[in-house]
Amino acid sequence: MKTTSAQKIKIGLFTFVGLTVLVLVIFFIGNQKNLFSSTYRVHGTFKNVNGLQVGNNVRFAGINVGVVQNITIVTDSAVRVDLTLNNNVKKFIKTDSKISIGSDGLMGDKLIVIVPGGITSTQPVQDGGQLASIPPFDVDRIIGKLTKVADNAADLTGDLAAIVNKVNSGKGSIGRLLNSDKLSKDLEGTVQQAKTTMKNVHATTTTLNTDLKAAQSNFLLKGFFNKKKKKAQQDSVKKAQAAADAAAGKDKKE
Repeated sequence: MKTTSAQKIKIGLFTFVGLTVLVLVIFFIGNQKNLFSSTYRVHGTFKNVNGLQVGNNVRFAGINVGVVQNITIVTDSAVRVDLTLNNNVKKFIKTDSKISIGSDGLMGDKLIVIVPGGITSTQPVQDGGQLASIPPFDVDRIIGKLTKVADNAADLTGDLAAIVNKVNSGKGSIGRLLNSDKLSKDLEGTVQQAKTTMKNVHATTTTLNTDLKAAQSNFLLKGFFNKKKKKAQQDSVKKAQAAADAAAGKDKKE
């Protein structure tokens, strides 16, 4: 079967489109993996990488500047993370810069974030250098604590609801006090009786004061009160004189 010119053209176009798509895919993947740009490598160590994977992005100042090249378990408490970074950001990443594990959005992929340094060092980190790491934020632990707090709050709410129900039902001392008409009336009567007693005491005190003033003004009792007042004054003078003599005797001894 002979191939016509139209079929040849179709095959040629299909091959061209396929090759173009293949080149674009290779270029896109190579650009993402920094295969066509000058790069250098640094590394850091974490206790827990929290789901970080090879190929995840590395960001500096909010810009993707590299990828996670390799993740290796060194010991039971140390995981080494190798990063491939673009050479054009090398001068900005100092030896005192730090790396931390973040996420692309709330539920996005994990990524490495480079925290700028330059405070204690002005030298850029070299190829193969190590950067200090910041422990990742343990979301699971925080969620566990929040769950525990929510459970405690639910228990407390239930206890309060039970107490309120008992009070409304008249159970317990407070419930009986608030809901019993008899206790309320007895309490009201006690308060009223206390008020009456205080009024009587006040009236009696007023009467006694009046009688005392009248007695002091009475001709027959006036001498008694004057004598009592004079004796009190004499006693005060004697006490003052005794205190003065005691002080004078003390000064002589010294």
